[in-house]
Amino acid sequence: MTLPAPTYDLVIMLDPQADPAERARIVADTRAAIEAQGELLRHDEWGERPLTYPIEKRTSAEYHLLQFHAGAAELLSALDRTLRITDGVLRFRIIKLAPGVPEAPNMGAAPRTEAQDAPPSAPAASEPEAPAPAESPSVEDVAEAPEPVLAEPA
Repeated sequence: MTLPAPTYDLVIMLDPQADPAERARIVADTRAAIEAQGELLRHDEWGERPLTYPIEKRTSAEYHLLQFHAGAAELLSALDRTLRITDGVLRFRIIKLAPGVPEAPNMGAAPRTEAQDAPPSAPAASEPEAPAPAESPSVEDVAEAPEPVLAEPA
């Protein structure tokens, strides 16, 4: 009995300042390579998201998740080599998923609900208002205050 081909996650972080046609070509070439030597299960476009730390002086990246079955290790090495030398790819990561791992979450923009679109409501009349914060002393008040006297040791 042969085991099913392992499932892999490929996350690609593309330079958002690159030409949109170039970014589309990178994704299309990656999909074509996967479909030629494996089976593409899923492609999620997560859109542009901020980075935790700058990469090559970029503060955001366009994210793509591709899940696929790889029939042979040559596919993985070909993807690794191609994505390493391709301009416009900030980072990528190929991860072999363990059996039973839950599906990747839908990271696309969540549809807004009516409650989110409604303007914020005024507090109800029965609710007591929060006390106003105490005013902090002004610079003049602090300047006129007497200096504290420090106790001398006995």
